[in-house]
Amino acid sequence: MSVGCRKNNIIIPVGVSLTLLLVGCDYSKASQCQRLIKTVNEGNSLLEINKGTQVATSLKLAKDLQTATEKIEQLNLQDPKLKDFQTRFVKVFTTLSQNINKAGKALNTAKLAKASTSGRQQIQTARSEIDNALKAAEIAAKQSDVLATQVNKYCSQPE
Repeated sequence: MSVGCRKNNIIIPVGVSLTLLLVGCDYSKASQCQRLIKTVNEGNSLLEINKGTQVATSLKLAKDLQTATEKIEQLNLQDPKLKDFQTRFVKVFTTLSQNINKAGKALNTAKLAKASTSGRQQIQTARSEIDNALKAAEIAAKQSDVLATQVNKYCSQPE
């Protein structure tokens, strides 16, 4: 056996062991918490950046929130409690996305309304839709805050 073969006999098992160790660590509670919190924070930052924006931006925000929802949904979490938080965050972000989309579309309808009796009715209907959508989004945002507090509390507990 040559020296080169002995190196490979040592390097390969060490490399495999390190890989397994790193993959195994990915399923620790701390690691899963970190991934969930990071992904949720990315979605929340979309809301902060786009507060009070107009129609096109609102519709884009709704689409971006749907993408954030999908990212949260795709997290491969093993911890049962974190999986529950994940499911609840998916519902919250879906609600936010749908209601911001409704508000954006209603705002667009109001902007396109003609100066007439039927136009005024469109504006009133749109205003009502916007108010309802924003109230539902506000409730979802409060749920998100409560969930975030619960996740932080859970994740700060020792394993």
